[in-house]
Amino acid sequence: MLTQAALYARVSTDRQDTGLEAQLLALRDYCTSKNVIAYEIFSDTNVSGSKVSRPGLDRMMEQARAGAFQSVVVYSFSRFARSTQHLLSALEEFKTLGISFVSISEQIDTSSALGKAIFVIVAAVAELERELIRERVRTGICNARSKGKRIGRPVTRPGELIRTLAGKGHSYREIGRLVGCSQGAIADELRSMRSEKVFSSKTGSSETK
Repeated sequence: MLTQAALYARVSTDRQDTGLEAQLLALRDYCTSKNVIAYEIFSDTNVSGSKVSRPGLDRMMEQARAGAFQSVVVYSFSRFARSTQHLLSALEEFKTLGISFVSISEQIDTSSALGKAIFVIVAAVAELERELIRERVRTGICNARSKGKRIGRPVTRPGELIRTLAGKGHSYREIGRLVGCSQGAIADELRSMRSEKVFSSKTGSSETK
């Protein structure tokens, strides 16, 4: 028997109003109200929403691709997605797989006419977000050129922007598409950032001794 629904919950703090049990209670109540009697629960505890990889979410996505259920129910967009782009990518994949997506807090169900309209709006917002980032990159390049700085192929990797996007939870693929560089270049930049932090931490520790 196929699981009819996948319920996903995530908690990164001890807040009781949106704690794991509170989310699961709301998800189960939703299933009861919709006569969904078969479901599987996926959850991530003490995991930040900005994390690219989350064990519970990753397992749910694998089973979604295997056709294990027909709908995904979450407590809210913020408990599920790490960014607008991530939300859109997931919604597009669910649509391709024939899986409906429900967010209780936002009262969105992509199997309904309103839910489909919201999907279009989310896509538009994601595109706006991408365009704003591209515009900031172009503006930065123009400013650099106006100050006489050389802008060539090797300098098409704005480190600050890569670090900012990674901090917001964008995947390497998303960053590469937005900034226009390879995933290898992104990995190098973030590795360099981590090395700088380690060096700074060690320096600070030695100074306090």
